[in-house]
Amino acid sequence: MVEHMKWWGWGQEGVAFHHEDKPNLAPFVKRVSGIDFDAAPAQVPQLSELTVPPSQAPDALRTAFAEAVGEEHVHDDDLDRVVHAYGKSMRDLVRIRRGDFGRLPDLVVYPGTEAETEAALRVALESDAVLIPFGGGSNIVGSLEAPRDETRPVVSLDMGRMRLLLSLDETSQTARIQAGALGPDLEEQLNARGWTIGHFPDSFKHSTLGGWIATRSSGMQSDRFGDIADITRAVRVVTPHGTVATAEVPVQSAGPSVREMVLGSEGRLGIITEATVQVHRQAEQREIQAYFFPDYASGLKAMHDIAASDASPSITRVSDANETQFTLATSKKGSTLGQLLNKGVQLYASKRKGIDLSEMCLSFIGFEGSALHVRRNKSLVGEIVKKHGGFGVGAGPGKLYDQKKFDTPYIRDFILDRGAYGDVSETSSSWATLKSVHDNVVAAANKAFAEVGIKGFVFCHLSHSYHSGACQYFTFAFQPPTDRDGLEAYDIVKGAIQQAFIDNGGTLSHHHAVGREHKRWIEDDLSAAGAKIVGSLFAGVDPGRNLNPGAVVD
Repeated sequence: MVEHMKWWGWGQEGVAFHHEDKPNLAPFVKRVSGIDFDAAPAQVPQLSELTVPPSQAPDALRTAFAEAVGEEHVHDDDLDRVVHAYGKSMRDLVRIRRGDFGRLPDLVVYPGTEAETEAALRVALESDAVLIPFGGGSNIVGSLEAPRDETRPVVSLDMGRMRLLLSLDETSQTARIQAGALGPDLEEQLNARGWTIGHFPDSFKHSTLGGWIATRSSGMQSDRFGDIADITRAVRVVTPHGTVATAEVPVQSAGPSVREMVLGSEGRLGIITEATVQVHRQAEQREIQAYFFPDYASGLKAMHDIAASDASPSITRVSDANETQFTLATSKKGSTLGQLLNKGVQLYASKRKGIDLSEMCLSFIGFEGSALHVRRNKSLVGEIVKKHGGFGVGAGPGKLYDQKKFDTPYIRDFILDRGAYGDVSETSSSWATLKSVHDNVVAAANKAFAEVGIKGFVFCHLSHSYHSGACQYFTFAFQPPTDRDGLEAYDIVKGAIQQAFIDNGGTLSHHHAVGREHKRWIEDDLSAAGAKIVGSLFAGVDPGRNLNPGAVVD
């Protein structure tokens, strides 16, 4: 049985964020954003209380899909169709809680093999139905919803039955894995044999290998293992022209890369059924060290120098001052994190190091490999941190970060329950522009808050480092105004942040993809000619617009 996230929020039923054990958090959030964590939460409606539009699938279409994948794997019940209607963006969650379901899928189809996937695509093409591939449902940029004005039957093709490790080549250090494997699925199967893919996005527990490839995902340890584009060595994709199977080789020079075309294609070219990926032996030793820097500029300079050095950490992350204050406010009473700013640390930072505590920035840097490798890398990084005025506070906070790294999305549900909005946007840019991108994006967000007439809060961290630049990940939250719809205010704030990325030398997205929410900036990012090439590729492969129409480009 395929398990899905709750229809109205993130993750599994019964798992939620709580603040009662974090005494500093509610006062901090109310002060900086006006959001009242102690307000009584709104009751999420029961699905039975909402009006779910009925399936429009003709009986003949359902019969055809049942012949392709088996009767028990074709669903048209309300819950399954609602779960597959949207992803998990703030916009998605607001709309679905309102009962605004958009253009619901008429059927949810679960193929169990590549042959069944091929048969399902044939049915969709022959009946002129819209087919939208579905992995874990964690997408936050509108990649999973059908156009609202779509009159043809809409089918969500859920790959959740296809989740196996098919083979492991220990000599080549590669593994063939079915595309429907969730992060925990594939790691459990690889770990049992001593291996790991090393890809851990925030959505790890609720996203799939196929989804990672379709959106060009990045993971928390991509500094060491690479992004999914680096990890993926070959793909198999069911398309209207047959099944594409790229060569399982490390490098290929055979015209434009078909593998690269599939990466980031968001279901527009076909359905990814499996991939061959790089894997690594599980590390002998793994730890995450915490550091403080005097300010964000110092932290960015240190990350630059680490990237340019002989050090090879698995994680390089530094938060700006606002995010640092938020992170420290989330600490439980008496916890390791809560001790980071005890009197001794404050005295050392302010008196001995001359640091303004309101500007101080928290950093996590990860190391893994042999004991010798970890020791050498910690030494190299320690010297660079010291050069930029930083100091280490040990591995304790890093252990807590590692334990809680997949829990952050639950906070968004928590504040939405209290009528507030929060979301994320991320970009990449060169080392030369990182600080100006940060400052101008923060300024743009604050200007948008003022324009809407609300009190909001925005913060950021550098999350992935590369040879020539890095990713910066922004989080924003606000209490919506009473004189306009909350989503209208959200659009103004989110749009201002995205536009600031483009205006200041960043990309529209580093790893969340394009979907429908970001595609108005696609020409700015790729150039008009580049966007036309992408559109021509989609039209050439899928002239009938049967495969996820409307995603990425029109």
